[in-house]
Amino acid sequence: MPSRTLREFVELLDRSGELARVKARVSPILEISEIADRVCKSPAPHGHNERDRSPASKLGGKALLFENVEGSSIPVAMNLFGSYWRINQALGTESLEALAERVQQLIKPEMPTTLLEKMKKLPELLKVASFPPRTVRSGICQEVVCQAERADLGMLPVIQCWPLDGNLDSGEVFDAEAASRAPRGSGRYFTLGGVYTRDPETGERNVGMYRVQIFGPRLCAMHWHMHHDGARHFRKYQKRGEKMPVAIVLGGESVLPYAATAPLPPGVDELLFAGFLNGGGIELVKCRTHDLEVPANAEIVVEGFVDPVEKLYEGPFGDHTGYYSLADWYPALHITAITHRRDPIFPATIVGKPPMEDYFLGKATERIFLPLLRMIVPDIIDYSLPISGAFHNCAYVKIRKEYPMQARRVMHAIWGAGQMSFTKFIIVVDEDVDVHDEQSVLFHLFANCDPERDSEIVHGPVDILDHASPEHGLGSKIGFDATRKWPGEGRVRRWPTELAMDPATKELVSRRWKEYGL
Repeated sequence: MPSRTLREFVELLDRSGELARVKARVSPILEISEIADRVCKSPAPHGHNERDRSPASKLGGKALLFENVEGSSIPVAMNLFGSYWRINQALGTESLEALAERVQQLIKPEMPTTLLEKMKKLPELLKVASFPPRTVRSGICQEVVCQAERADLGMLPVIQCWPLDGNLDSGEVFDAEAASRAPRGSGRYFTLGGVYTRDPETGERNVGMYRVQIFGPRLCAMHWHMHHDGARHFRKYQKRGEKMPVAIVLGGESVLPYAATAPLPPGVDELLFAGFLNGGGIELVKCRTHDLEVPANAEIVVEGFVDPVEKLYEGPFGDHTGYYSLADWYPALHITAITHRRDPIFPATIVGKPPMEDYFLGKATERIFLPLLRMIVPDIIDYSLPISGAFHNCAYVKIRKEYPMQARRVMHAIWGAGQMSFTKFIIVVDEDVDVHDEQSVLFHLFANCDPERDSEIVHGPVDILDHASPEHGLGSKIGFDATRKWPGEGRVRRWPTELAMDPATKELVSRRWKEYGL
């Protein structure tokens, strides 16, 4: 089962030899981040995913608990999800493939046809009924309550990840003139907090993982992209001229950070998905200064309101792309309360050039959401989001080819599928190619593609963080058909047979291998 609290998860990692406790005094400004970066690029203590052929699959190092952080009495936990073993433990599964199978059964269950089958299904249906969140009267997240002047963000060991974070004099800005007259924030960011918002019209909840920059004891800049649900909620509050209640949740059940990052279909509550991962509903308590509900088992909750008019020049920020995302105007968040459990732990992460901790969160999404992607594009057998593509830029896709131009149909279907629509490079291969073996994919790309005939270029929305696009959020995407070519796919000469040893000889050599003395 997943862990009920962050502290329980840390204790599990400690018992399992997956945690390193750093007792030396460290600074939250860059020092912690440099330590975490080095550790997450070192070998992981426990095994890796056999399916993943990338060298990064064996990395991740240990989770880190910094027990003596300058300026705060609260320890900082880093790299909690930075290996296949740890992400599996956090999600309460033996493997990501097993969890994907659970998702498959949830979205496409076999319907019972007899009374006996229906009776056998009853426990399963009762379990599904336990997934929604439920409200409780109190929670450990409110053992200590700091409101008004006592709500000071300086009490929290919020980290600065990269040297130019928050530095408006660095040149990493969209508008140098605006940056020159904008208020200066710190380089410290909440990087692993779930941001809770609610639609003012429907009451629909959203939980997203957005970075939040600290500007003062009770002032932050809220960074979200225009297509995020949190931003959509904010635009509705703006039209009404109302402040928007927001809560930043740190810790809680071990499934919560992943659930906040998951690319769920529209209308699916992240806490419902978290309840599915958790095997039971997430308990919620009402905030102290507004009526949003937050996980009762959280370590720390920061409450506040986003102003409908006031903006701050947020950034720059060292992002998961390996580059700084440029500073720009974002809404101001005014803090009204900080609540926490007694002796809390502050969770944080650092993103940057892969491999990083988010590699394993991204791979979890790749595996868990394969059944959903297949529902949208049934031609797909499997896919891989390679580490070099930073999870937005590239996808390797395997299909069972049944007709000419099928690869192009699949490309366009992916470009119309939610967050997969931002994929800048798509390589489609045949069913006998292992998409998790990058060298095999590239071999078939270079061997099977004519650049003019087998490429497909489209124009449209791209990832907001894509600095290579000619316009902010708008650019081109390309797909390569690396499958064997059929008649009807342009000018195709006789296609040769790919080299492979015959099965009988392979079986003979395998049987006699010891005799060869090799």
